[in-house]
Amino acid sequence: MATSSVTAQKKMDGIYRYQRLIYDLTRAYYLLGRDRLINSLDVPEGGTVLEIGCGTGRNLIHARKRYPSARFFGVDVSSEMLKTAERSIGGNGLSKQISVAHGDGTNFDPYATFAISHFDRVFISYSLSMIPSWRKLVHHAVGLLATVENGAGGTLHIVDFGEFSTYPVIFKRAQFAWLDRFHVRPIPDFKNEIKGIGQEHFLSSEVEPYLGGYAVLAHLTR
Repeated sequence: MATSSVTAQKKMDGIYRYQRLIYDLTRAYYLLGRDRLINSLDVPEGGTVLEIGCGTGRNLIHARKRYPSARFFGVDVSSEMLKTAERSIGGNGLSKQISVAHGDGTNFDPYATFAISHFDRVFISYSLSMIPSWRKLVHHAVGLLATVENGAGGTLHIVDFGEFSTYPVIFKRAQFAWLDRFHVRPIPDFKNEIKGIGQEHFLSSEVEPYLGGYAVLAHLTR
């Protein structure tokens, strides 16, 4: 494993070694827009879906219930979070429908991990703002999208913190300071950054603020 991947794993394991035990109970109140993203996936019948930064498996479980014919996969750099994911997936009787594995989202090999090279849908939920090399992750995710067949190609879906642009300055500063405690740093000018990556890969892109800039939702379509 590359040095950067080892460093990332140690950092994430340190953050989530104990937080993972209460993660889903607490994050439901401020990781807003996750279910909206899941509902927008529009997974084709029998399609394949990958979550990069799958954490506790919460999103994969919800997505599997929403799209029962699809096959789901997830990777996370934190082995601690994957312990919770595997337990939750098994507890919901979905071990045959959802596969999760350890991997660095910026460079993991999906074929070596899951014996599948490309996916109809890839999504990233509240992970980019924790990753300094987030652009590398997005470029890698785009490369995992299924190519155009029968008029439809793969789509990358992203939800993450916005810049709280319509909120009072005092709230914005407090929110940024609080997020920084968890190594979360909302990405400046996210809309243009994502649209720029889409243009590099000749993808159509849609980026929209959510809840007045609390969060941002993006789609990149092949």
